[in-house]
Amino acid sequence: MFQLTCPGRKCIQNDTLSGLTVALALVPEAIAFAFVAGVEPLVGLYAAFMMGLITAVIGGRPGMISGATGAMAVVMVALVSSDGVEYLFAAVILAGVFQISAGIFRVGKFIRMVPHPVMLGFVNGLAIVIFLAQMQQFQTVDGEWLTGNPMYIMLALIALTMAIIFFLPKLTTAIPSSLAAIIVVTLLVIFLNLDTRTVQDVLREMTQDPTATIAGGLPTFHLPQVPFTLETLYIILPYSIILAAVGLIESLLTLTLIDELTETRGKGNQECIGQGVANTVNGVFGGMGGCAMIGQSMININSGGKGRLSGISAALFLLSFILFASSLIEIIPIAALVGVMFIVVLGTFEWASFRLFGKIPAADTFVGMLVAFVTVISDLAVAVIVGVIVSALVFAWNHAKHMLATIETNKYGAKIYMLNGPLFFSSVHTFSEIFDPKNDPQEVIIDFANARVYDHSAIEAIDAIAERYVKAGKTLHIRHLSQECTQLLSKAGNLVEVNMMEDPDYHVADDRLA
Repeated sequence: MFQLTCPGRKCIQNDTLSGLTVALALVPEAIAFAFVAGVEPLVGLYAAFMMGLITAVIGGRPGMISGATGAMAVVMVALVSSDGVEYLFAAVILAGVFQISAGIFRVGKFIRMVPHPVMLGFVNGLAIVIFLAQMQQFQTVDGEWLTGNPMYIMLALIALTMAIIFFLPKLTTAIPSSLAAIIVVTLLVIFLNLDTRTVQDVLREMTQDPTATIAGGLPTFHLPQVPFTLETLYIILPYSIILAAVGLIESLLTLTLIDELTETRGKGNQECIGQGVANTVNGVFGGMGGCAMIGQSMININSGGKGRLSGISAALFLLSFILFASSLIEIIPIAALVGVMFIVVLGTFEWASFRLFGKIPAADTFVGMLVAFVTVISDLAVAVIVGVIVSALVFAWNHAKHMLATIETNKYGAKIYMLNGPLFFSSVHTFSEIFDPKNDPQEVIIDFANARVYDHSAIEAIDAIAERYVKAGKTLHIRHLSQECTQLLSKAGNLVEVNMMEDPDYHVADDRLA
């Protein structure tokens, strides 16, 4: 059910003012990511507007902000440089189609399977990335660090911004502290005529155009000017797949983080569809596409914006800046926006993770640090995939040790192996070392009542051990295997004793059953 905001005037006020705060912070980010992707600033601003509006209306997480992002921009730049911006628009449309398909086929639920150490690494890595991204604001266009008065003024304004954001909520919550900080610092710079960089200065430095402005018109319908051929599909398909994956991973992980902060639950599959529709619309209206933004989402939540109205307001305010108020936005000091982002960094980073050293398994600590490191040096999608793979390998290694056997001899002299634990690809080696066909008595019983067979490797291991006993001339009895296991055994199937009352019933992961 669509709910614009919570009941009451206070909620409407919080969502609207929070949206204004987010919109102010979106401008320099959208411009910067547009240049990372190799496109014009308005392409990034249009993307932030359309992504923000559409995902706020039909997405699965009220209060979450989407826009042009660096994670997707770094994928786009290679396509833009080799084939041009029109191919980028086509790739964004196809990525949107993939994301819609992911939502329809309910892929979003799988984000719940991401281990907690990976989530910690994701959050900490993104906090570091956001922090490092602000460092370019302390440099000149030539890449040299600010020195002297410009640096002192910049640091003082950042400190003032952070102080207002921290202390104002203790006095009043009538206005979001981030918005109040931006307004106060901007007015201070104007009245004191302080020499510090503004949004306009950054834009003109990036474009190398002294007349550059964020002013523009409404996005217009524009089908990508590319040939609709298999060759075009061959060019854009790899980029579209990567863009769709990166966008969904970042969006769904951000959704999970906002869920934890607000103690509510978003809808992952609906968010996939929302992101897909937004990217598809971007492609036909001249936007660079995007996904959820953790920094702006944190600003929104911390400013009191929790309903869909906050995201809608942010998008509409951003559009109004482009259409009517570009001159007002361009005078905002960069120091004020950097101060807001530093507060986001402090709020995003999981400082409690330092207290976990020595209190959680070393493997979990390693996974969290690895994901954070890969996020910083590469990108989010790679980091999460690496983290999940390493976590899975650690899980498999640990559970491989759980394959044990209790050995006894019955009154008839038969040796009984009572197995305990999971039998799968990682534990088959331990399983095979349990048995001693050469020295075992003439009759041997392997009982799987307390074990579980999971995959094809396990079936092969059972066949192999049966073959060893047959070659040794011993009589082997296999008990308490599921019916599927018996069907899959090619060599030991006739050694299984079937007991319909006691044999377990479970499925085995094997292509031969498909």
